[in-house]
Amino acid sequence: MPEHIKRQLEDQIRELERELTHELPAEIKKAAALGDLSENAEYHMAKQRQVFVNARLGQLKKRMAELALVNLANIPKDRAAFGSTVLVYDETKDEKIEYKLVTSEESDVSKGLISTTSPIGRSLVGKRVGEIAVVVTPNGKRELEVLKLTTIHDEEA
Repeated sequence: MPEHIKRQLEDQIRELERELTHELPAEIKKAAALGDLSENAEYHMAKQRQVFVNARLGQLKKRMAELALVNLANIPKDRAAFGSTVLVYDETKDEKIEYKLVTSEESDVSKGLISTTSPIGRSLVGKRVGEIAVVVTPNGKRELEVLKLTTIHDEEA
């Protein structure tokens, strides 16, 4: 897992854990002290936030575990996969486009950083130079011919 993504997720987890263990209990205690809980908006909002924060913490911890399992040795050396930079020819737009396949946390379409879970990313994963990836979009199908491929292994060398 890229180090900056790991730090970003750890920071989010730390911030949410602090909110869950310090801020929300204080808010709930203060709201409960106001009396009747059945019509206490502050109390209900704090309890709802507590449920949300708990769920988000679970998602972030699960994502950290998933990313920790990424084994670079299992990433192919001759096909597009996580970490690959792919130059494609888009027949629909009649132009060459370069994409880098990244995690969903790093994706930024304007910079050519495409998540491996996005429609374009999924269509490119597993492709070799010369192969055509078909991307289904709301505007119809797009065909992307892989012109050049640099894998994560090439970039480390």
